[in-house]
Amino acid sequence: MDRFLLVLAVVAGSVLLLTGILHTLRHLGPVGRALASRCAHAPGLDLIIILFQIAPIVLGAIYAGWLGVAAAIPGQILGYFFWSWLHELANRKALKGPRIVSKLNQILGGGLKGALRNHLAVWATALALPCFLILRAAQIFVYPLLVWLLDFPRYPPSEWIRVSRHKFDGLVGHDLAWCLYCDWMTGVYSLGAEMLRNVESFWCPIRFDSEKKCANCVRDFPDVDGGWVPASAGMPEVVRKLEEKYGDGRREWFAHPARLTVHGKTPDSTSKDEPAESNGVDPK
Repeated sequence: MDRFLLVLAVVAGSVLLLTGILHTLRHLGPVGRALASRCAHAPGLDLIIILFQIAPIVLGAIYAGWLGVAAAIPGQILGYFFWSWLHELANRKALKGPRIVSKLNQILGGGLKGALRNHLAVWATALALPCFLILRAAQIFVYPLLVWLLDFPRYPPSEWIRVSRHKFDGLVGHDLAWCLYCDWMTGVYSLGAEMLRNVESFWCPIRFDSEKKCANCVRDFPDVDGGWVPASAGMPEVVRKLEEKYGDGRREWFAHPARLTVHGKTPDSTSKDEPAESNGVDPK
C-alpha cells in the first residue's frame, strides 16, 4: 500500500508541476514564449503527451509493476482535478460567465442529474485515448516506411497535430482541459484519415459492394465516388486505374488537391510569380 500511495502522490504532483511549467513559459520572455509555441504542436506536443499520459504509467509499472499502473492512473486523474480547481480559482471572473460545462449540464437535464450525465459521458471518451495514442504512433513509425518505400506524400505534422484552444478567452479548468483533448484528438484523427486515403486508393481502388457503405465512407474517402472502379468491374479495370493514377509518379489519393497542380502551379494560374496554394504536402 505504501508503494501504491507513493506512486499516486508522485504522479499527481508531477501533473501539477508540468502544468505549472507550461503555464509559466509564456511569462518568461521571448525564449519562454518560443518554447511554449513549440510545445503546442508536433513534435513538441508529442513529448508533452508522453510526459502527461504515457510516462507516469510506464514509470509506475517499472517501479511497482501492476500496482504502479493501478496507482498512476488515479494519480493522473487526481492531478487533473487539483489543476482544474486551481485554474478555476485563478480565473474566478470567467466562472461567473457562460461556460460549456454549465450549459451542457443544463441541456442534459440540469441539476445533479445533468451534471452526472455530462461528466460521466465526457470521462467515457477518455477510454478512447489509447486508440488515439496508437494511431499517433502509427503516423510516426509506420507511415514513414510508406514514404520511403512507395514515395507516398509527406505531411508536416505541425499542420495537423497542434493545439490552440488554450488561447480562447473564457475556457478555464474543466472546459479548457477537455477542449484541448478534443483539439489534439481531431488533429490525430484527421492526419490518420489523410494517410489512410493514400493507402486505400493505392492498394485497393475498388468501390464497396454495399452502396450504403459507399455513401457512409465517401466523406472520409472521396475516391469512393472519385475514381475507384465499380465493384462489378474486373481486374483489368483495376490495373488500368492504377496505371492512370500512378503511372506518372504521383502517389496522393486521386482527388487530393496536389493533383490539381501542374509543376507546383494551379491550372488557372496566370502569373508565373504567383505561388501555388499550400496543400499540406511536403514537396519531394
